[in-house]
Amino acid sequence: MDSLKNRTLLKVIVLGDSGVGKTSLMNQYVYKKFNKQYKATIGADFVTKELHIEDKSVTLQIWDTAGQERFQSLGAAFYRGADCCVLVYDVNNLRSFETLNNWHTEFLKQANPMEPETFPFVLIGNKTDVDGGNSRVVSNKRAHEWCGSKGNIPYHETSAKEDTNIDEAFLGVAHIALSNEHKQTNDIYPRGVYDSVTDIIDPDQNRGCAC
Repeated sequence: MDSLKNRTLLKVIVLGDSGVGKTSLMNQYVYKKFNKQYKATIGADFVTKELHIEDKSVTLQIWDTAGQERFQSLGAAFYRGADCCVLVYDVNNLRSFETLNNWHTEFLKQANPMEPETFPFVLIGNKTDVDGGNSRVVSNKRAHEWCGSKGNIPYHETSAKEDTNIDEAFLGVAHIALSNEHKQTNDIYPRGVYDSVTDIIDPDQNRGCAC
């Protein structure tokens, strides 16, 4: 029990359009697995990763949320208590990049953090492996410019399929989340939140991916 008391819980929310590879990134990071079959996340689900950062035992709780619009109204329950928000887009899909502003704004609206101007975000451009990079439509420069417009948030490019830069990206996320750690202790299952969402999470779904 002492080890649990000394453990820091960091809640990370992963947002982005359906099909950009949010689930694949998380499965590759936590389980080192990649599934070519895509199945959309229903509602939300989460995985955990144990880390040691700055001599602290950290449990990184990463929430995988549905990209479909019909689930976005559930945001307030899922986003509450987050220590960092990861925005994901597909470098080969312009629309997934153009909707980042919407995800950014909606998160701040739903999560309602105490200091929205300084709340930590991280941007991930996924699927850099597709067609050897020849299908890419969003340049590294354009992504960095977007990050600059949001207060110079960190940016990482990844390939969930090839396991490229996944560990580095999430380690950066963990460091940022730790720096924003809440003064109050967050329960792993916030009372009233987890129970209210279990009905919309499909416990038997095969964890899919978006390549």
